[in-house]
Amino acid sequence: MPAVGYDGYDALLASGAVDAVYVVTPNSEHREHVLAAANRGVHVLCEKPLADTAAAAEHMVEECEKSRVFLMTAYRLHFETANLTAVDLVRSGKVGDPRLFTSVFTQQVQAGNSRLNPDLGGHPLLDVGIYCVNAARYLFRAEPTEVFAFAARGADPRFAGVPEMVSAVMRFPGERLAQFTCGFGEAKVSSYRLVGTTGDVRLDPAFTHVGERNLYLTQGDEDTDATRFRATDQVAAEIVYFSDCLRNGVRPEPDGREGLADLRILEAIQRSLDANAPVALPAAADVSRPTKAQLIEKGRPREPELVNASSPSGQ
Repeated sequence: MPAVGYDGYDALLASGAVDAVYVVTPNSEHREHVLAAANRGVHVLCEKPLADTAAAAEHMVEECEKSRVFLMTAYRLHFETANLTAVDLVRSGKVGDPRLFTSVFTQQVQAGNSRLNPDLGGHPLLDVGIYCVNAARYLFRAEPTEVFAFAARGADPRFAGVPEMVSAVMRFPGERLAQFTCGFGEAKVSSYRLVGTTGDVRLDPAFTHVGERNLYLTQGDEDTDATRFRATDQVAAEIVYFSDCLRNGVRPEPDGREGLADLRILEAIQRSLDANAPVALPAAADVSRPTKAQLIEKGRPREPELVNASSPSGQ
């Protein structure tokens, strides 16, 4: 199939030549591109965040359901070995009753990058904080009921439109707490720790899409067990999963409603920042959670050559 530009997108959808599309445009453009596909009966794998606002995401979910097309949020970690192993360890009771989650996801983002442009849906919460929120939800296997947050901006002109960093605390049912910090002006760190009543599990790095991962499990007074997981192609895994769902007529696990759930939480965190006060969340509908049955391992990824683009950090 020949490549087409943005001006050829609608014609491609109308041609009948494609069954599905993968939307990876800036966050603020997701709704337009997803709705165009849904209106043509074309299934959609959409990069996270699902949209730049919860209202846009809800519209996308409704239209895809109305058009009877699958909408999957591209949460690649729902198919990744180390994260699914952490989920399995917590579910099996290896750390006792899970009580506390803490996470850091930070990186340096160069001036001019779209992640710093609020008009394009740029924001540390939308770009990296969403990973921390999603991980807390799939490890606790529950939805938060209240959030409280702080932001820091500093004098760096890069952060005229978005905060440099955001820290938030989320209260979960059962008096459990999850805390995370995400940022665009710090060294590259990507980790989380789930502490239970009898042990803890830690993943470092946790969220990056390249490189090996290290998982640490401590139970009681025993020595910490460390497991290293090889690098795999996470994007290939999620595409294979999405393709299998289409072939078999099975609704994807990280569907549009999963992406919408995170955006509602992120918007509550933003309201907390604006009001400098805790914000309660309404009772959320139960959603499906990732399990180790979704594990898909593909080969070691090859970094593509960038064309007229650069990495967010310039590295």
